[in-house]
Amino acid sequence: MTTAIDFQLQRNAFGRLVFTDAAGQVHDGVVPVRNFPIASPDTCLSLIGPDGHELAWIARLADVPADLRALLEAELAQREFVPQIRQLVAVSSFATPSTWTVETDRGTTDFVLKGEEDIRRLGSGQLLIADSHGVQYLLRDLKALDRPSRKLLDRFL
Repeated sequence: MTTAIDFQLQRNAFGRLVFTDAAGQVHDGVVPVRNFPIASPDTCLSLIGPDGHELAWIARLADVPADLRALLEAELAQREFVPQIRQLVAVSSFATPSTWTVETDRGTTDFVLKGEEDIRRLGSGQLLIADSHGVQYLLRDLKALDRPSRKLLDRFL
């Protein structure tokens, strides 16, 4: 099943997205927003105009033509920053606050976990961990972690 795209989307000279609907009406400064960025990042995407109203709805990103999908994914990558934890390398202490060294999809980093309440279960084996600066780290699948990482994490859950 493919989604009928009855609009155009491109970047202007300032790098902002410009949306042109089927009637030819132009909206400058459009922002793509994932409706379920953690649970279902590739479905339910809205294109929001500068006035805050939805201009278009995309049910599945996979159904969008490749050039438009690349443009949307690039824009979303600029707006969203949720590194995904792949491995826990070290934890400074099992009491909080503690400094965690983790391997993410964006490289190795250290962050401070203020308290155990900053680890939220999202269901289906997912965790969202907030550091002391408010940066959110996603652990997409607890079962996919290696044994030493699970052992470290179990001390906080």
